[in-house]
Amino acid sequence: MPEITRDEVAHLANLARIDLDAAELDHLAPQLSVILESVASITGVAGDDVPPTSHPLPLTNVFREDVVTPSLTPEEALAMAPAVEQQRFAVPRILGDEQ
Repeated sequence: MPEITRDEVAHLANLARIDLDAAELDHLAPQLSVILESVASITGVAGDDVPPTSHPLPLTNVFREDVVTPSLTPEEALAMAPAVEQQRFAVPRILGDEQ
């Protein structure tokens, strides 16, 4: 891959509306070349026979099946409650009237 020149970095900086001085242009040109070489090496790894994937390992559903099972009736659930109001558990108020 060809090296990125100082003029190309200046052009990219101008397009991105980034004001770079001469020292920054000289510093960034080799760094951008290394980045582009790294990206190019990654694109060469995957061949046409490798399908694109979103995860490296297959995903499986870890949830159990939703099965209806016998449960308590409302009367059984409220039988031992210290306070009941309109077939619901009655609990102390924690917020005042200002809320």
